Amino acid sequence: MANQNSVLFLLGASHRTAPLAVREKLALDETRAATLATRLRATPGVREFTLLNTCNRVEIYGVASGSDTIDQLRAVLCETTGCTPAELETAAFQRQNHDTVAHLFSVASGLDSQIVGETEILGQVKVAYDSALAHQWTGPVLNRVFQKTFQAAKHIRTHTAIGAGQISIATVAVDLAGRIFGELANTKVLVVGAGDIGLKTVQAFQSRGATSITVASRTLAKAEEAAALAGGWALSLADLPEAVAGADIIASSTSSPDFVLTRELIATSIKRRPARPLFLIDLALPRDVDPAAAQISNVFLYNLDDLAKIAEENLANREAEVAKCRAILAERTAALWPAVAHSLSQPPK
Repeated sequence: MANQNSVLFLLGASHRTAPLAVREKLALDETRAATLATRLRATPGVREFTLLNTCNRVEIYGVASGSDTIDQLRAVLCETTGCTPAELETAAFQRQNHDTVAHLFSVASGLDSQIVGETEILGQVKVAYDSALAHQWTGPVLNRVFQKTFQAAKHIRTHTAIGAGQISIATVAVDLAGRIFGELANTKVLVVGAGDIGLKTVQAFQSRGATSITVASRTLAKAEEAAALAGGWALSLADLPEAVAGADIIASSTSSPDFVLTRELIATSIKRRPARPLFLIDLALPRDVDPAAAQISNVFLYNLDDLAKIAEENLANREAEVAKCRAILAERTAALWPAVAHSLSQPPK
């Protein structure tokens, strides 16, 4: 049995517990992520940790000397992010020991994602672990747990159809655009942001038949690289007013801490095309599009939570696969836990 004062823990918040506005507060840019990591290392009783930070979750996995340490980490999370204790109390969740393993297995396998079955999360978990390993934040417990997590997620991908159809937030967004516009061949698409999600969005639009795709990015070279995938055009963010005025569909996924598409910009642009609706898809967190833009006539705005609701409509067709995945992961969690419990019972080196 594990030492009662030594726990494998998870402290986090995700799309399942926190509304979009709170997730925006919790979202960590590089500076705040580094600050949080420094604070975690300095917290007495934290023996190991890994920080998982995505657009839909901030989760701290770790080994602590006791439950009191986890309570301290709540205060650290509030101080680092600016989230109030009341907001965190509502949004945060904790897991310990066996339940922490079960949760991580589910996350890495895509079962806890907004878009169930999406594959990007496994790569994000690997990046988080690799970073923790490189900084020597992990130890024997987390190293074992994360290695077994990757094996479990790979097994799920290989032996189930949970990820059939290349499910991602980008493909759901483009499918929604297709529902509204029908054929996309005659629509003018503007993709703002040339990061990983932006690239996937460009590819998804092209695969659905869009032939007029423009990519705007803070770095013109990145926009040109992304646009080349679809034989499209590249712009800098300075050219957005003109590009917005000419677009039918705009999908935005930058890492900007501020609105890239403000209400004023949208309102000015829509006056130049009064008879045509503008369809906005905000794939960013913090959000790229000012929510107030939705109040403008002929403007239709969808965010990450809206897309998740749409994706849920298709989940019924995969419920059998979800149940199969959960059974596999429960078996693997049970098999792993005795070895982890033994590691937890060992005194820190």
